Amino acid sequence: MEKTGQIQIKISGRKGNFDLNPDNYDIREVIEVLHHAENLLFPNTKKDRPTISYEIAEGSVNHIIKTTLQAIIGFNAILAQIKAENYSIDFLESPTIRAFEFFQSEAQKNNYQYEIGTSISGGSTISINKDTKFIRSKEIWVDAEFYFYGTIVDAGGKGKANVHLDTQEFGLLKIEASKTLLANYESNPLYKPYGVRAKGKQNIKSAEIDKSSLVLIDIVDYNPSYKEDYIKSLIKKAKKSWSEVDDADEWLQNVRGYGA
Repeated sequence: MEKTGQIQIKISGRKGNFDLNPDNYDIREVIEVLHHAENLLFPNTKKDRPTISYEIAEGSVNHIIKTTLQAIIGFNAILAQIKAENYSIDFLESPTIRAFEFFQSEAQKNNYQYEIGTSISGGSTISINKDTKFIRSKEIWVDAEFYFYGTIVDAGGKGKANVHLDTQEFGLLKIEASKTLLANYESNPLYKPYGVRAKGKQNIKSAEIDKSSLVLIDIVDYNPSYKEDYIKSLIKKAKKSWSEVDDADEWLQNVRGYGA
C-alpha cells in the first residue's frame, strides 16, 4: 500500500461573538479551501493525480488533506522555499500562486489566521494573517497569443461562455469565449479536432501559461498537413507587431531569458 502524508490547514478567528469551529464554519468555505488545497498539491495534473481524502477536525477549524507521501514531501519543500525567499511566490505555478493569494485575501477579509503545514517531521509551516504580504512580481507576466490543438468537448454557457478544449499537451483547457463568436460559428464544433487561437498571460521567465487568463480569439479548422498559404498569411499579419524589432532572433532569445 502506498504511503500517505497530510497537509494541515488550520484556521482560527471568530464568527461574530463566537470562536471559529467546525459547527459555525460554512460549507462554502470548506469547498473553497478544498479547491485551493488541490491546487497547492497538483496545480496542473488533475486528471491522473492520486486520490486526495479529507477530514475536518477541532482546533478552531483544522482541515486535514491526505494524499501520497511523495506529494506531501514536495509541498513541504515549497513551504520551505517560500520562507527562504521571504514570502516571494514568483517561482510557483499559477494555480499554486492563486491558492496562496486566496488564503491571504480571506485572512484580510475575515481577520482569520491560517497555519499551513505538513505531517513531515520537522517540516516547514507558513503563517498567513491580515498583515501577511506574499510577493508576486506582476511585470513578469505579459500578454501573449497561443494556438492550442485538441477536441472541443463543450462550448457555451448561460452566464459566462466558455470553450473546453481537450488537448494532449495541456490537458483540458477552459477558454473564455464571446457568445457572439460562438453563435456566428457556422458548424457544430463539438467532439471534433480543432485548433483554437487564444490570448492570455505568459511568464517571460519560465514560459508558463496562465491557463485562467485564456480568452478565445478564433476557432481554426485543424488539418495537420502543412498549408503554405495559411502560414504566409499568419506571417503577414504578424509583421506589424514586429516592425520595430531590428533583430527578431535576438529579441526572441532575450524574451526567453537566453540573452546576454
